Amino acid sequence: MKVCWFSAGVSSFIAGYLEKDTIDEFIYCHIDDQHPDTLRFVDDCEKAISRKVLILQSRYKSVGNVIKVKRFINSAHGAACTEILKKRVRKEWEYGKKNLTYVWGYDLSEKNRADNIIEAFPQHNHEFPLIKHGLYKEDCHGMLKRKGIKRPAMYDLGYRNNNCVGCVKGGMGYWNKIRIDFPEVFAERAMQEREINHSCIKEEIDGKTVPVFLDELDPHRGKIENEIMDDCSIYCQIYSA
Repeated sequence: MKVCWFSAGVSSFIAGYLEKDTIDEFIYCHIDDQHPDTLRFVDDCEKAISRKVLILQSRYKSVGNVIKVKRFINSAHGAACTEILKKRVRKEWEYGKKNLTYVWGYDLSEKNRADNIIEAFPQHNHEFPLIKHGLYKEDCHGMLKRKGIKRPAMYDLGYRNNNCVGCVKGGMGYWNKIRIDFPEVFAERAMQEREINHSCIKEEIDGKTVPVFLDELDPHRGKIENEIMDDCSIYCQIYSA
C-alpha cells in the first residue's frame, strides 16, 4: 500500500501529485489550529487529483487542549502537540498494516532528512518524488500556480509553511508576526504559558537555557526570514518514532 501523508503544505501535495497514479491513499491529519483556508486547499487538491483525501484527527483536536491536559509545550526533543496530534494519529492508523510505502515531500535541499527518514523507519519503504525530479520548494510553488491552485493563505501572509496558526516551534520573529496577524492566538498562548509556567521560546544566555515568555517578548526581537521552522507533519520527531 502506497500512502502520501499530506501535510496540507505545497511541497507534500506536489510530491503526492507526481505519484498520484500509484498512490493508494492520501491522508491528512487535521488540527483545529490550522488556518481556516487549509480545508479549502485540501478540497482544491482533491479536485486536482480526482481523489478524496482521508482526514484523520486526534480526540484532543487542538494545540490548546494538548497544552491544557499535558501541561507541557515543547523541548529540545520536540513538541507535545506534534507527538499527540500528528505522530500518535499516524501510529494508530498504521497499526497492523504491513508492506507500506510512504511518499514524502522533501525537496532537493533536504537529502539528509530523506536519509534520516529511511534510517528511522526501516520497517517501511520510502519514496521522495521531489528529490527524484530535482525539485526545490520554489519549484513546487511554481507548479501549483501553473495548475491553477491557490496556495494556503499562510504562505501569502508571509509564513514559510502551512503549520498551525501559532506554531509552538516558532522563534521570536515568528511569534512577533503572529502577534500582529493573529493577536487572539498570541494572547491565548501567552496566557497558557503562564498557567503552566512553560514557554514556547527559549534562548541561550551565558551557556544557560532561559525561557522567554510571550508576554515579555520584545516586539522588535527576531526576524522571521532568518528563522528555520519545518513543516509540521508526521515526520517530525522521527528519532522518537
